[in-house]
Amino acid sequence: MRQLPDTDRDAIRIAQDPQFARWLGQITATGGCAHPVHLSGSTTTHDTVTGEILRHYDTRTEPGERLLIRCRNRRSTVCAPCSRLHAGDTYHLVRAGLLGGKNVPATVRDRPRLFITLTAPSFGPVHRDGDRCRPRRDRGRCEHGRPFGCGAVHGATDPVVGQPLCTDCYDYPAHVLWHAHAGKLWDRFIIDVRRQLATAAGLVQSRFADHARLSFARVAEYQKRAAVHVHAVVRLDGPSGPDDEPPTWGTTDRLTDAVRASARRVQVRTPHSPAVGELDLRWGAQIDARPLRADGLGPDDDAVAAYVAKYVTKGASETGAGTDHRLTTWGDIDAVPVTDHVRALMRTCWRLGTLPEYEPLHLRAWAHTLGYRGHILTKSRAYSTTYAALRADRAEHVGLDSMPGTAADGHWRYVGSGHTPGATLLAAGVAEDIATNREIARQEISSSPEKVIT
Repeated sequence: MRQLPDTDRDAIRIAQDPQFARWLGQITATGGCAHPVHLSGSTTTHDTVTGEILRHYDTRTEPGERLLIRCRNRRSTVCAPCSRLHAGDTYHLVRAGLLGGKNVPATVRDRPRLFITLTAPSFGPVHRDGDRCRPRRDRGRCEHGRPFGCGAVHGATDPVVGQPLCTDCYDYPAHVLWHAHAGKLWDRFIIDVRRQLATAAGLVQSRFADHARLSFARVAEYQKRAAVHVHAVVRLDGPSGPDDEPPTWGTTDRLTDAVRASARRVQVRTPHSPAVGELDLRWGAQIDARPLRADGLGPDDDAVAAYVAKYVTKGASETGAGTDHRLTTWGDIDAVPVTDHVRALMRTCWRLGTLPEYEPLHLRAWAHTLGYRGHILTKSRAYSTTYAALRADRAEHVGLDSMPGTAADGHWRYVGSGHTPGATLLAAGVAEDIATNREIARQEISSSPEKVIT
């Protein structure tokens, strides 16, 4: 008789447990999370006036004496169920800053708003899709004997797209150091946009905050050449933020001019290095700034929010520009399934990370993301709501918050994470069922507009 695989036997063991129904309920509550966090402890809810105990919960009655909660990982390659939830939160966060809602007034839709894209500069010629890889004329060869152009026409999915035409000419140190300073470059860009607006309005730059406020939400995305570029929604409000109308001089055209001027103007200088020298890091020549108009003539607000939400859940390994796990040894770099170009960037991080002048950049710690150490999504405080507020609203919606006039005392400790092989199989089935049910619900709404799902 053929023996069942270990995963199947483990799944059968879990299904035969007397507390299987409760365990399945926990898995369903996490949305089928692939790597749930295990907690042990208790919560007691009591009346703040009388001191009467209204409710008591203890994990000693739970399967394995533990409670499973979501891992909340944003990367779809790590946990697809939690990444879908994170994408939904991101969509509502960005959309609220565009159209209002979530305590943001609907009047923000009439403010000067832009959807901008800032790219990295060129670090060397790379293969491009379409006929852009073909040289317009014979440009000769580089000092290493390789042609400056490629005679082939590449499709968009051709794996050679984004790879250097000459790896010896490609400036790998500049690429890595640009990534490491991209966050600072963005900060200086936003500061300079404020300065440009103040100057255009005839204001003292230090008094800009008394007249207007610049809010934004931005997401970082890896291009095929493994260089980060930035998509951002930028909005101009009055000095108090979304509740305040911008000054009359704060127009969309003036904001567009300020964004373009600042993108061309700002720079960050790297520390001097005997090995690399000093580099002046700037944004690339490709700058896009599209007005978001309330009359519907510009890019669609919902599409912009969905676009940002889509990219915020992508891990580095999913884009092919790195890996989602940190590298601890040189040998780890050899084992990562990436292109030679990406591997060269990782190795450059590892080598530069040993130099004392670059020690504050922690390049070895960020070698898995090619030196980029910023958050995938960042926003200014006044742009819209927060992830924490969205989670609190969700908890209140499902009845997890305390009722008015009550207080809860909790004592919890971490006792583990993840699933056994059989539990992984069962959780994946739960996640698939939830995803299928949501898709069916979406199709029903699209076919019957009068239906509303709460």
